Amino acid sequence: MAAAAALARLEQKQPRARGPTSQESIRNQVRKELRAEATVSASTEAPGTNTVPEAKEEGSAHLAVPSVCFTCPLTGATLRKDQRDAHIKEAILSHFSTDPVAASIMKIHTFNRDRDRVKLGVDTIAKYLDNICLHPEEEKYRKIKLQNRVFQERINCLEGTHEFFEAIGFQKALLPVPDQEGPEEFYVLSEAALAQPQSLQRHREQLLVAEPVRATLARQRRVFRPSPMASQFDLPGDFFNLTAEEIKREQKLRSEAVERLSVLRTKAMREREEQREMRKYTYTLLRVRLPDGCLLQGTFYARERVAALYAFVREALQSDWLPFDLLASGGQRLSEDESLAFNECGLVPSALLTFSWDAAVLADIRAAGAELDSSILKPELLAAIEKLS
Repeated sequence: MAAAAALARLEQKQPRARGPTSQESIRNQVRKELRAEATVSASTEAPGTNTVPEAKEEGSAHLAVPSVCFTCPLTGATLRKDQRDAHIKEAILSHFSTDPVAASIMKIHTFNRDRDRVKLGVDTIAKYLDNICLHPEEEKYRKIKLQNRVFQERINCLEGTHEFFEAIGFQKALLPVPDQEGPEEFYVLSEAALAQPQSLQRHREQLLVAEPVRATLARQRRVFRPSPMASQFDLPGDFFNLTAEEIKREQKLRSEAVERLSVLRTKAMREREEQREMRKYTYTLLRVRLPDGCLLQGTFYARERVAALYAFVREALQSDWLPFDLLASGGQRLSEDESLAFNECGLVPSALLTFSWDAAVLADIRAAGAELDSSILKPELLAAIEKLS
């Protein structure tokens, strides 16, 4: 529709010539392509086709999922996107009362966003501890001058580093400095901490291997009864939010739209544009239609691999050891072993897939005179089955 409107504007601005000009021929060709694409879209739209739904306001009773949610790895709480960072910070700070070493390490890796700066600071702290463990008899290695340039540039600038030093046994002290009038502030390792070099080595390793504490995407698994509305998705705005950079890119793409209409586009060019469109989504909502017609639904990152969906479905099955296939629209089989992401398969921002048991295994079961249970989901999931509205 947008392309047709752009063509109409072009025709209003430029009076039609008596004979067919090259520009007019180009526009005619574009018009034919648009009509052909519209015809194909209309003829292929069927249950199971992946369509781009309209974003709905959060809180709507008909949303397929209320919002994108996350799980805090420290508390297990389910959080909205706008709650996760504050909740994780609060959880880390509250952890100081029970394990100050672990809490300070989490703070260093989570509160500081510049990963290169964090690595430099962590490596420097590890070097301090190495020197102490290798030379426990040398007093100079047990003292760290706070105004030292390396300490200021690499360590003092990071949140959590002071808490870490104090948690592993360093104490602040004012000490005299040779050839200097006033004393300087130092971190000095206590005798008790020095007597436990194994603990220092353990804390060093913990600091080096730690990762930022990040909330994990909540699958928000739901099971629905068979429904003719299986391929209809009303998604919240979370699925369509764009970053500032993405918004600028979208504005640039819109400004180029009319120009694109004035050139012949090959099939490869159109496919590249479709891929670019798919890459702007961060999340996708996927439904799997089971043999009994029930629907299994979950939320995924758009760039997760297809294997994540297979694992999600397998966790819900009673016979989770049996091999199965997942089919996209048009009967395309999604291979569990491939490294393709959902956005590379066109399964964003939502899609309906079809579940089928592995044909060879199913044939073996039937040849043995047995049949699979018509209800393939775990009982606890069926107990919470919903009506899709």
